[in-house]
Amino acid sequence: MDPDRDVPMEDAERSLDDFDSMDFSMSQNANSINNNNNNNNNNTASTGKRTGKGGKTLSDSLKSATTSANELSESSKLQLQLQQQQSQQQSVPQSAIDTQSVNQLDKWIEQLLKCEPLSEADVKKLCEMAVDVLQGEENVQPVSVPVTICGDVHGQFHDLMELFKIGGPCPDTNYLFMGDYVDRGYYSVETVSYLVCMKVRFPNRITILRGNHESRQITQVYGFYDECLRKYGSATVWKVFTDLFDYFPITALVDNKVFCLHGGLSPMIETIDQVRELNRIQEVPHEGPMCDLLWSDPDDRGGWGISPRGAGFTFGQDISEQFNHTNDLSLIARAHQLVMEGFSWSHQENVVTIFSAPNYCYRCGNQAAIMEVDEQHNRQFLQYDPSVRPGEPTVTRKTPDYFL
Repeated sequence: MDPDRDVPMEDAERSLDDFDSMDFSMSQNANSINNNNNNNNNNTASTGKRTGKGGKTLSDSLKSATTSANELSESSKLQLQLQQQQSQQQSVPQSAIDTQSVNQLDKWIEQLLKCEPLSEADVKKLCEMAVDVLQGEENVQPVSVPVTICGDVHGQFHDLMELFKIGGPCPDTNYLFMGDYVDRGYYSVETVSYLVCMKVRFPNRITILRGNHESRQITQVYGFYDECLRKYGSATVWKVFTDLFDYFPITALVDNKVFCLHGGLSPMIETIDQVRELNRIQEVPHEGPMCDLLWSDPDDRGGWGISPRGAGFTFGQDISEQFNHTNDLSLIARAHQLVMEGFSWSHQENVVTIFSAPNYCYRCGNQAAIMEVDEQHNRQFLQYDPSVRPGEPTVTRKTPDYFL
């Protein structure tokens, strides 16, 4: 075994937990320009403990979650159904994209392939077109096989290009991305612009889900907001993109068998139909089922646990097995956590974590991976190393530092 990669998996995951546990709590201090959740309370927990700050126990959290789940009124459901009907009526099918728009999208894609950001005016046009496409998609977006499933990319544009080399070009390959396109990498603007362009250009061949970093609060702390200011001189592009993020689907269902999402399960969600009832077109809440789907993590301990991240929960093998059985699923595919080989099985192969940002933060030394699912639901993992960025030396793999 390569000594530079002989890193215990649990140590690598623990390093990421230490790094990412600040995500939610630090974001509370950001001066959110368009924060719709100022009055929500964040229950931050101590790492490794199941009692939150202020003495709030796991049972209190679960009781609160159950109560909140039961409070979804009939009027809220009717309102959501009306919104979905309006969205479907307003959505633009692929065939309705005119030739002029196709030519414009192709020009933008060609420009972005050179890692050149679009103008502010073009970003506005692009996001308007994307809203027309995304508002017609479901909370649980159906995806057909074969498909290639991808994890976090975090603004590492050149590594995203490597991903498409490994997995095959879109639209020849059908892609599903599970969120976290921005923050931490140096090219969040180009990365998210490219993926949104591809979504609008080939809406039936690429699916882009929302991650916990597709959020107004998180992006003000971890780089996307500052990158937009640096590249455009104002926060306009940041606001346009974060408004667009509200329309991203929050989960996907591959051939009714593989449930895909960014984070993990929620004690408030027992069936996939309950996910369909959520109103996703909003900033990511501080708590509740939508928050959990984007923030939760699998754990070796059984049952539900308070997450060290300060948002979402940890869930054990018993939880994932029950969810898969109840919903007739073969697998839960998710992202959200660094794994040194690019993918990692858990819960006796009921859950797989996929991470697609090699050498994460340009310092972790990890491989990246994508998962191919064929027509017979056979799975194949393709691993890859970081692409060499122009003008920079190759970075060898090494054990992640304990940082933050």
